[in-house]
Amino acid sequence: MNKKQTLKKQIELLSPAKNFQFGKTALDYGADAVYIGANKFGARKSAGNSLKDIEKLCLYAHKFNAKVYVTINTILFDNELQDVEKLIHQLWNAGADAIIIQDFAILEMNLPPIPIHSSTQMHNVSVDKIKFYEKIGLSRVILARELSLAEIIEIKNHTNIELENFIHGAICISYSGQCYMSAYLGYRSGNRGECAQACRLKYNLLNSKKQVIEFDKNILSVKDMNRTDSIEAMIDAGITSFKIEGRLKDLNYLKNVTAHYRKTIDNILENKTNYEKSSAGVFNFDFSPDPEITFNRTYSDYFLNGRTKISSFSPKSVGKQLGKVTEINKNYIVINTNEKIVNGDGLCFFDTEGELTGFNVSKTEGNKIFTNTANKMNFETIIYRNHNHQFSKMLSKNKSYRKIPVNISFNEIENGFELIAQTDDKTHYASSTLIIKKEIAQNKEKVLENIQKQLKKTGNSPFFIQRIENHLQEIYFIPIGALNELRRNVLYKLEHQLSSNYKRTEKKLNIVDKTDFFLTQADYKSNISNKLSKLFYEKHGAEILELAPEITGNFDKKEVMVTKFCLKYERGICPKYQNKKSEEDIKFLKYKNKIFRLEFDCKACVMKIIPEK
Repeated sequence: MNKKQTLKKQIELLSPAKNFQFGKTALDYGADAVYIGANKFGARKSAGNSLKDIEKLCLYAHKFNAKVYVTINTILFDNELQDVEKLIHQLWNAGADAIIIQDFAILEMNLPPIPIHSSTQMHNVSVDKIKFYEKIGLSRVILARELSLAEIIEIKNHTNIELENFIHGAICISYSGQCYMSAYLGYRSGNRGECAQACRLKYNLLNSKKQVIEFDKNILSVKDMNRTDSIEAMIDAGITSFKIEGRLKDLNYLKNVTAHYRKTIDNILENKTNYEKSSAGVFNFDFSPDPEITFNRTYSDYFLNGRTKISSFSPKSVGKQLGKVTEINKNYIVINTNEKIVNGDGLCFFDTEGELTGFNVSKTEGNKIFTNTANKMNFETIIYRNHNHQFSKMLSKNKSYRKIPVNISFNEIENGFELIAQTDDKTHYASSTLIIKKEIAQNKEKVLENIQKQLKKTGNSPFFIQRIENHLQEIYFIPIGALNELRRNVLYKLEHQLSSNYKRTEKKLNIVDKTDFFLTQADYKSNISNKLSKLFYEKHGAEILELAPEITGNFDKKEVMVTKFCLKYERGICPKYQNKKSEEDIKFLKYKNKIFRLEFDCKACVMKIIPEK
């Protein structure tokens, strides 16, 4: 890489990888890096992978200067510490570029020089905390989803550490790492990678007398995130890694959403000469990505540009809005839409009870859709398509290949020929020779055409030939087999260079006791669950008031969720933003036999959920 290029700031698109196949697909559809779970200790317990598969993914990624990050972002128990330390060494040996952590215990271990990223599970919202991470040698901070652009800019103005932020996918409405709702309801801890998605359940909303205001509704379920329109502003604010959520989503979701943000970021970088994407290779998508088509609960930018209403009213996918019902019959409806609806599509709508209701399309006549659910609709009912049969079928068959542009030079040497291949950015170079008796071709035009044709083939290699320079003194007859062998040899050497020349960043921690620690007292929200984590806090002068609820089992009077999502705002009775005194008395949530008290901290602009005895 030349000096001019090294001065450019690198922008990374980071996609989820459920397994090797998903990771490779993400890289082929535009990701500069992927994050993947090891066999355990990740925040998605059901998305674990073997060391062998992680090593295979690293080998593939590194050919394109792309990176692989491995999640170890759960809190740990004492009996796991030795296994975690061993695992981190194995991951480093397997080629991982960084680990993503939640538990401070890892910082007390004997580690290889692997860069460490602070998971969003560490509740990364304050300048003081992030400055501390930078001082002790962490490489990156994954910021809390709730932060606004102004808050991100404030953090960037006071730190130089890499900043990563989510841009797409499902939202944890609680402050990440501070949600104990799932553990309280069913002993499945989100901080242990077992979140049961309590925010997607149905609750009753009660008043101060514990009378039902709303019955059996998805009161805490929110829209998914889509920050497409804010990517450039986020780059300007200091974000360098843009993260897509979805390690449990399907392959079509991964293809569509990754391709969408690849195109979005590339379009922005075209006009920003001081930025570049962080990996190599080009992509040739033969479809138009559209994130509204794949799984979504409708979208919001989740507080990035201020507070808006974000209730989704259903945990299910709504998909893309098609239009409104303009005619209703007992067995069909007519929709006002320009979209083509076909058999096999899945349509849905919110019925007269406010429930998301869906049906499969089996018969259509233009915009006339036959269905036995027409009686649940009204005129003006909005119809969505949450399964696009044709698009899904196309994506399932679609294959994108990531290729690095290569220029080759075909030269004549004294006793044969030489083929030189060089990547377009001039960072890698390889040559191969063919020793052969030279015979001047009889049909020179035909032979030259064959030489060009054979040298352009790249097969399954990670390259495509961008330009061929022919420096022959004469046009010689060369057997096709010999040409192919020459081309295969030089591309093999070049591919080997891509792998062998890849240099991982090494980073050592620099932990000094009591180095500007960000708190003086550690309560249950510090998630201290083992002796090493406890030691870390004590060494930095923090008084430990209580261990993690996963250790104590104590949820009494504890905030099991703190969230910027606010039911008062969602219902239009926010005294701060909507300038309304609450005429509606909302005080409790009820799930089965569990009752939760709602507290509204309007000064901090958060809602707290606390179990009632």
